[in-house]
Amino acid sequence: MNDPRSKRTLSRAIAAALFASAFNAAAVVNVQCPCDNNGDADCTDAGETQPPGMVCMHLTAGDSFALMSDDQELYTFGFGDRTGVAPAQAIAGGILSSEWPGPTIELDEGDQFYLALTNVGTVMRPDLFDPHTVHFHGFPNAASVFDGVPETSIAINMGNTLTYYYNIVEPGTFLYHCHVEATEHMEMGMLANLFVHPAQDATGCETQPGCPIAQRKGGDASAPMGYVYNDDDGTTAWDVEAALQLSSFDFDFHDAHINVQPLPFAELLGDYPQLNGRGYPDTIRGDSDMDIPPSTDVVTQTLGSRIEVTAGDRLLLRLSNVGLDRFWTIKAQGMTMKIVGTGARQMRGIDGKNIYREVSSWNFGGGESLDAIIDTAGLTPGTYFIHATELHQMSNRTQLTGGMITEIVVN
Repeated sequence: MNDPRSKRTLSRAIAAALFASAFNAAAVVNVQCPCDNNGDADCTDAGETQPPGMVCMHLTAGDSFALMSDDQELYTFGFGDRTGVAPAQAIAGGILSSEWPGPTIELDEGDQFYLALTNVGTVMRPDLFDPHTVHFHGFPNAASVFDGVPETSIAINMGNTLTYYYNIVEPGTFLYHCHVEATEHMEMGMLANLFVHPAQDATGCETQPGCPIAQRKGGDASAPMGYVYNDDDGTTAWDVEAALQLSSFDFDFHDAHINVQPLPFAELLGDYPQLNGRGYPDTIRGDSDMDIPPSTDVVTQTLGSRIEVTAGDRLLLRLSNVGLDRFWTIKAQGMTMKIVGTGARQMRGIDGKNIYREVSSWNFGGGESLDAIIDTAGLTPGTYFIHATELHQMSNRTQLTGGMITEIVVN
């Protein structure tokens, strides 16, 4: 076994086994979900009834590794989905199983959302005892205790679980992240997509005609698949939806972390730009379909970014920027993006008029989200590209494959 990556794989497996056996004895997994009887956050088991509008989920927070498009492994923190896993197995299954980015959360306006978070610790950094939280970025929580900001709410220590409660009252594109030592934990990968569908999907427009119930809520085949907001005029209707999270990793920061060195906060430089945690051409591979070399066990990047539509479809891009060191400019080559929402708010003036903008590119910074609709009617079938506009952002630190590029295929 001369391959250093194979040796790391073995050492991870041994460390994880030892860590789990020692850790489980003192851990307490207490998932709270009103419709769940066995603590697995799944209300579809025998004898359980899930009321309409009640959603439960169980996440773990820990560490793992991610594979860059030049085969460079980077040490990460992150979230993993343990919904449906029995409490006794949740921690062992969550160790070294964090995803990059974290599991996508998709909700409907009006939902009651119970989100349990269990901190499984950092097996590759046993010297750390970091707590973790979930911060629902941009969402108006009724109580600060569930906001995830450790100075004003609760943080979860290793081996413990906290269940967050959210009354989902606003639609739009959000994101979630850990807010403990936010710069470090976000740079390390504790970030994920989160979006909320509007009530209009199920009701249609309140006052305007020609705005039917959406297909995703039982509408007929002539209806749009959904709406972005409660627009009451149908102008945010879409047929195909894709969430793309713009991010970047700093190689030196991640390398220093796994080697227990001082972290270069003041020198953060995103030299691995990514879409949904991957660089091109990994972005166009299917979900969970990474090109993993046999010498590595890195399987944490589960989200592809390739988009396929039929000519005439209205494509909704739910874009969020989670970069820490720069603004990103994203461009739809040969296409027009109609910006209908920013920061999980519909672009509508105080006089009630829509103030959408039609652009070919958009510049936005960390923590911002964007709802863009591309109408593919009249487009020539073929492959189009969404990409960052600066050339060095379409490669990685070694100037090889990688960067913010993905494909939209119009059939």
